[in-house]
Amino acid sequence: MIPRREFLKVSTAALAAAAGPRHAQADDSPNERIVVGLIGCGGRGVHDAGLFRNTPGAEVAMVCDVDEERRGRAAAEFGLASNQAVGDLRKMLDNRAIDAVVIATPDHWHSLAAILACDAGKHVYVEKPISHNIREGRLLAEAAQRNNLRVQHGTQSRSTRMMIDAVRQLREGAIGTVVAAKCWNVQHRGSIGRGQDCDPPPGLDYDNWVGPPEMIPYRSNRVHNRWTWWYHFGTGDMGNDGVHDIDYTRWGLGVDTHPNKVSAIGGKFLLDDDQEFPDTQQVAFEYVGDGSVGSRRMLVYEQRLWSKNYPRNVDSGAEFYGTAGQMFLSRRGKIELCDGDNKPVEVAIAPEPQNDVAHVRNFCEAIRGAAQLNADALTGHLSTSLCHLGNIATRLGRSLVFDPQTEHVVGDAEADALVRRRYRDHWGTPRDA
Repeated sequence: MIPRREFLKVSTAALAAAAGPRHAQADDSPNERIVVGLIGCGGRGVHDAGLFRNTPGAEVAMVCDVDEERRGRAAAEFGLASNQAVGDLRKMLDNRAIDAVVIATPDHWHSLAAILACDAGKHVYVEKPISHNIREGRLLAEAAQRNNLRVQHGTQSRSTRMMIDAVRQLREGAIGTVVAAKCWNVQHRGSIGRGQDCDPPPGLDYDNWVGPPEMIPYRSNRVHNRWTWWYHFGTGDMGNDGVHDIDYTRWGLGVDTHPNKVSAIGGKFLLDDDQEFPDTQQVAFEYVGDGSVGSRRMLVYEQRLWSKNYPRNVDSGAEFYGTAGQMFLSRRGKIELCDGDNKPVEVAIAPEPQNDVAHVRNFCEAIRGAAQLNADALTGHLSTSLCHLGNIATRLGRSLVFDPQTEHVVGDAEADALVRRRYRDHWGTPRDA
């Protein structure tokens, strides 16, 4: 057994072999029922699974969580028997009756669980961010492609009619050529205080909670509802909430590759606690296009986690700057348009907040072959990678040059090492069937 190998070499092959025939492939009957399993039974996971329960032609038949109390509550919520609530995701992936899984675990499990699910023949609805690091996102996009399975990323604005229509207007030249865009994530987050390393609570399988990443001790403020703020498990608020705004901003800007340059400033300006990610952040991304004048694009991200003084009176939004005007969008259900003289222009688009229901329905329709995914794995990877690059640049305090083709930071070994991570031999040899 080779220690610290890349995740795909751990046990994926065994899971794929155990999975047997796939269900609900894209060419199956549109009337076939989609049987769903939930991995990660916290608040967001139960919310997502509830959307599937209320979607015609879908049912929730299994739940999985390494926390005994959480999986018990989820089983009760969905009326499941004790054998339909498991603490090991491999048991769910081995179940041939499961067609698709919802992954709402902490960030460090998102890509890993999704890759295992794809190689076990399951479609995947994975919450944002799609990955913990850039390399994992690429591996998931490849897993979805080689298995011909549907992987939907939880950036629900992609299925929101207001956003779809607004981006269409941008493409049609509503503000001329869109050259630059700025988005923001501004809200008041509380302190996580100072924690202590200690024993995990009863009923929590901490070894499997950590999973394939290298083991670190349990800490009182690092697991439930706190993992977001730690390098080992989370992606900060840029990946937690900012990814929504970054995603629809990238979409509206019309860039479908990685950026070439990243610059960032920020850090912990006010929250004096154990959090490792910044509470204040400004990140700029440059897309050079073919390098000629007119082909470059810029995307700027702004974050403050200690204020409710929102731009345009909304915590989550984006402005698009074109050669003939400006558009303002927010996933909270706001849209405004100005012409080249900054005069308001009437917008024939109905305001609509982020539509989670439509996103789940799009996923189910794509499984049945009746639609294309609105936020497939590659789309999620490109948007989430901006969060990773922004966090790396902020963490190291310097600008980065990034190669979109190789997905490596150029000329900076320390930064490039953060494009991926190290793993331990989690689970050891594959378990018996």
